[in-house]
Amino acid sequence: MKSLLAATALIVLSGVAYAQEAKQNFVLVNKTGYDLSEIYISPANANSWEDDLLANSDDEFEDGQASEINFHSGVKTCMWDLKVVYSDDDSSAVWHDIDLCKISKVTIKYDRKTDTTSAFFD
Repeated sequence: MKSLLAATALIVLSGVAYAQEAKQNFVLVNKTGYDLSEIYISPANANSWEDDLLANSDDEFEDGQASEINFHSGVKTCMWDLKVVYSDDDSSAVWHDIDLCKISKVTIKYDRKTDTTSAFFD
């Protein structure tokens, strides 16, 4: 699953220097207690989400799983939005303006008491 997620995470637009692209790569860690059925990442403030990173897979992004998201994008921005969709009820959580040029790991957690999904950035 990890290699499949990394392969589907290749966001292809137009060319920019590889050094800039590599700065956007990050590890996504699911510590929510639930599986995820969809993961989206798009440039900040885009009018729509890019393709679901899990769309070409029958697998889900399981609780406890970590996977590297690799960019091959022509978008010249460090700021990205992230959306995840839970498998069990199709609810979602969204984070805006994540600086992927400074962050190398995003860990998402769910708090059952507050019914809130949070993201932690390293």
